[in-house]
Amino acid sequence: MNRLAITLSIATAFAAGCGANQLLRPALAAENITAQIIHTGEMEGDALGAANNVGYRSKMFASADGATISIQVGNVPKHMHPNTNEIQYILDGTGTIWLGDKEVTVKPGDLVIIPKGTPHGGTKPISGQVKAIAIKTPPQAPDDTKLLD
Repeated sequence: MNRLAITLSIATAFAAGCGANQLLRPALAAENITAQIIHTGEMEGDALGAANNVGYRSKMFASADGATISIQVGNVPKHMHPNTNEIQYILDGTGTIWLGDKEVTVKPGDLVIIPKGTPHGGTKPISGQVKAIAIKTPPQAPDDTKLLD
């Protein structure tokens, strides 16, 4: 009797899995991703977009379901994103930034993890402008930047 219950349970689980597989949509990437190589070391000035009033530039290179990838350079005031996680990989420049409640030094090769709601920015360059690859997930809404003192 125990064998029968186990066999029926396995068969039911298998059938449910097969049925659910037919109901789920396949994962689809956003349409605007293209195969490309981005030579980040060669990107300067207007190639990274127009500068804002404090000289900060940012250009998005890929937008996928659930994330964006851009290159950022320049100084940005201390701020936070209430709904967006951010990961920065420092390419060039050395400086200090706020991360949470601490001012920390960043340099090429550093990976900066910024959970949503974490104060960051307030870049102070030490050597050259700080240039970073920024991955944001979910994609940052236009109103998801809150400037901080």
